Amino acid sequence: MNVSSTHTPDVPREGRRLVLLRHAKAEPGSDPVPDADRPLALRGRKQAGRVGSALTAAHLVPDLALVSSALRTRQTWELAAAHLPSHESITVDVRDELYAASVKDVLELVRGAADDVTTVLVVGHEPTMAATAAYLAAPGSDDAALAQVRVGVPTATYSVLHAEDLPWSRWGKNSATLVRVGRPS
Repeated sequence: MNVSSTHTPDVPREGRRLVLLRHAKAEPGSDPVPDADRPLALRGRKQAGRVGSALTAAHLVPDLALVSSALRTRQTWELAAAHLPSHESITVDVRDELYAASVKDVLELVRGAADDVTTVLVVGHEPTMAATAAYLAAPGSDDAALAQVRVGVPTATYSVLHAEDLPWSRWGKNSATLVRVGRPS
């Protein structure tokens, strides 16, 4: 399984790439803090920065970032973005519906991406991030990556899907190649 930053398989630069990122490690839930307001733990803050560096190294800087409105996902994005080149030019769309999203909800948002967008990053939650990757994965996907998303992914883990000539509006079941699952060490 490709879950460390020491081995970065080639991710195609042509076509469209979807990166599904589970937020970094959050503080445990406790009363009276609502789940959506849980912040990142110190470990999660470090993870998020490493995710940004890993995305840069893998040439996966997004044109569009779709981010759940939960505090931990917004913090994950902000800390990761600080390690992305030209992060000020990335379109960021914070969406309430990503907090309790289904695979269908994620796909609806992705399908709305403009035709000139080549890389979309979704920062969300489990089990939806892994389930979306598994749903989209077509035959020919990386076997180890597919096995990982079928059982779920740990915090600060991202899945990369690629489709050569498929517009965002047509992404659906088995429509993209799951290229890798990455988790910076």
